[in-house]
Amino acid sequence: MLVTQQTLDGNAFTIREWGDPGLPKLLMLHGFPEYGGAWDDLALRLSDRFHCIAPDQRGYGASYAPDDVAAYTTSKLVGDMAALIGSDGPITVMGHDWGASVAYGLAMVRPDLVERLIIANGVHPVPFQRAMAAGGAQSAASQYINYLRAPGSEDALTADDHAKLLQLFSAKMDMSWLAGDRLEAQKAIWRQSGLRGMINWYRASPLIVADPGQPVDMPPLPLDRLRVQCPHLLIWGDGDTALLPVSTEGLEEFAPDLTRKTIPGADHWVLHQQPDQVARLVRGWHP
Repeated sequence: MLVTQQTLDGNAFTIREWGDPGLPKLLMLHGFPEYGGAWDDLALRLSDRFHCIAPDQRGYGASYAPDDVAAYTTSKLVGDMAALIGSDGPITVMGHDWGASVAYGLAMVRPDLVERLIIANGVHPVPFQRAMAAGGAQSAASQYINYLRAPGSEDALTADDHAKLLQLFSAKMDMSWLAGDRLEAQKAIWRQSGLRGMINWYRASPLIVADPGQPVDMPPLPLDRLRVQCPHLLIWGDGDTALLPVSTEGLEEFAPDLTRKTIPGADHWVLHQQPDQVARLVRGWHP
């Protein structure tokens, strides 16, 4: 693995790379509250087939981390990764959790840069917003977003060596993979960046979270601009308690060339729990 600092639109980002740069490129986008090193297990299994590239996204690690919430809008997050791809596009883009949102954004607004799209336990904004606005199970599962958006949440989550943060993102899911050196490496990233930038992703998002049992009307969405025209693979750990299956219902409306693959027994952290299976699915789908 090679770790470098690169400048994108005048801002510094940490980039991890695996594999021969002459191989087809696979941009790997992490979610909350991880960092580029979250892809290590999968990248090692794919680096004979792809040049794997995993940045610490805006707000994470030693990458650019402004304090202003407005610096974390989707357009800016997508702009960072568009600058990283640059003249190398179109390439394959893979995202997990919040990284999936950036990956979807790239595929929708910069289709010239995305040849193929792979999502692992991540959601397209329209089906997810519909599910969160309905006041049902996804609304209940997403109440943590309101907690994160509250002023000062980063301070509460940092206290006691990030005890509440670990509790938050491990609730009802298998976290046996996050231990020993891996846990210490993750905590080192949190200490390096602080939590404000990564939590600002939630604060800057326009997503509406309904209270359970109290559906809300959705504002009009530009549906025609939210379509993924390239081939799209969705990998889903079926035990996810943060993102429920309802959050992907109707995805075919926005991704006509969609392939769904389920990994039974895995949950939101499928990349860590079943990297061999995820790698097999990627290899079997990608030409």
